[in-house]
Amino acid sequence: MLIEETGLPGVLILTPRRFGDARGWFSEVWNRQALADGGITLDFVQDNHSYSRDAGTVRGLHFQSPPHAQAKLVRCGRGRVLDVAVDIRNGSPDFGTWTGVELSAENGRQLLIPAGFLHGFVTREPDSEILYKCSDFYAPDCDRAVRFDDPDLGIDWGIDPVEAILSDKDRAAPLFRNFATPFVYEA
Repeated sequence: MLIEETGLPGVLILTPRRFGDARGWFSEVWNRQALADGGITLDFVQDNHSYSRDAGTVRGLHFQSPPHAQAKLVRCGRGRVLDVAVDIRNGSPDFGTWTGVELSAENGRQLLIPAGFLHGFVTREPDSEILYKCSDFYAPDCDRAVRFDDPDLGIDWGIDPVEAILSDKDRAAPLFRNFATPFVYEA
């Protein structure tokens, strides 16, 4: 497994090796021991699968607050998305900074997003599917969001924000400047 750093410490791109032949390919997308050897020791407890019918669908920016904060390992099983993480750890030198990585069924890349980061994605193709592992169970009382098109974050989603396809929850999400982060940066 190839492990690459992004512009945000702790947010990593994991690219599993693919072994192909005339039938197609095989890839081991998660191996606890191999990743522990690479310094990644998360224990995932829940797998999620998201389907978005239309290109331009935005899901996010989401996080779960403590005591049910989640790290996520995200991959695209079909289609293509821009996956985004934003540092929301109070005191972090990267507080409010975002990074985006294109994930697709073709490139096989995965994005590891630690707890203390917002997460969201925009579909670049119709019929896109995202699969992700979570380090804690979904807890509705800890479910939070920040507005995806917040001007203080300045995320380049590659679409006109007015044309984004959103849930009612994401449309009503607060601005970044109006939310108090429950996360603290630990150097």
